[in-house]
Amino acid sequence: METRRYTTKQIEQAAADLKAGKLVAFPTETVYGLGADATNPEAVKQVYAAKGRPSDNPLIVHVAKISTVEHYAAGVSQQFKRLVDAFWPGSLTIILPLKHAAFDTVVTGGLKTAAFRMPNNAATLALIEAAGVPLVGPSANTSGKPSPTLADHVLHDLNGKIAGVIDDGPTGVGLESTVIDLSVATPVILRPGVVTQEAIERVIGPIRTNQHRVSATEIPKAPGMKYKHYAPNAQVYIVPSATDFKAAISWASQQNVPFGLMAVDQVLTQQSAVRFKDQFSLGNSVTSASQHLFEGLRYFDLNPEIKIILVQGFEKLGVGLAYMNRLEKAAGQQYFTSK
Repeated sequence: METRRYTTKQIEQAAADLKAGKLVAFPTETVYGLGADATNPEAVKQVYAAKGRPSDNPLIVHVAKISTVEHYAAGVSQQFKRLVDAFWPGSLTIILPLKHAAFDTVVTGGLKTAAFRMPNNAATLALIEAAGVPLVGPSANTSGKPSPTLADHVLHDLNGKIAGVIDDGPTGVGLESTVIDLSVATPVILRPGVVTQEAIERVIGPIRTNQHRVSATEIPKAPGMKYKHYAPNAQVYIVPSATDFKAAISWASQQNVPFGLMAVDQVLTQQSAVRFKDQFSLGNSVTSASQHLFEGLRYFDLNPEIKIILVQGFEKLGVGLAYMNRLEKAAGQQYFTSK
């Protein structure tokens, strides 16, 4: 199969592929998603096969209209309506209880809930409208690898496995959406993102954050809760703060393997006299670091010589919580420590 690179002016052609049961990757403001008709179980099964994704990992349903959610959900609450008014289209995914048999179990992982999102990308909203159906859309990458923030990343992983990808340039946010569960008595954030707990609580009042670790036999309610994610080929070590880089570099130098650095510009400038194999700039703040985290991990994946990547950590506040959530999974919780 030849994977086509669609422009944003070729939405109708991409929608025709989706209607035919094929897979098309689409851009969002967060990362690129791998689209399939959410009402076509055979098409959805292809998503799992193309990604190598475990089939008990539920999929987010992408919509272009609130009425689509109301069609499938078993009622929507005032909390849902307030969140939609505040954050849609945008980087917030909302889990709701479903009407009986609203979606096939291949979409829901066998749960009685589904996660819904309206992405903030004009091309993808037009694609959903043209296809006439909601689209599942997990990240368009090989399962477990860094999420794609460019169409080139999609093609690197999935070329020949999907019908096409709509190229709309780099994504703006760079981290997957916040996931909040409204199917429980007290809403709970299951995956942090750029829509923070503080921002949500200003809209609907107190909520909880997930502290539960999903067991090997348990079905997760949201993506990214159970399996190792975002990992490049090299071992990632989190450097807790900018002041720890000197010691971390000294340690890495003694491992007798090529290593690289991912940090903000100020840190990279301070280490310019140190010998290391390669570097990737995370910009100048935790916000820019979040936008470029996956891009940096993929950058080093293209250099198989690199065996260790030292990546700057940030305080777990605001967007830093989402950044560290992804980075800890990429590193397998491995931190550099001088002790």
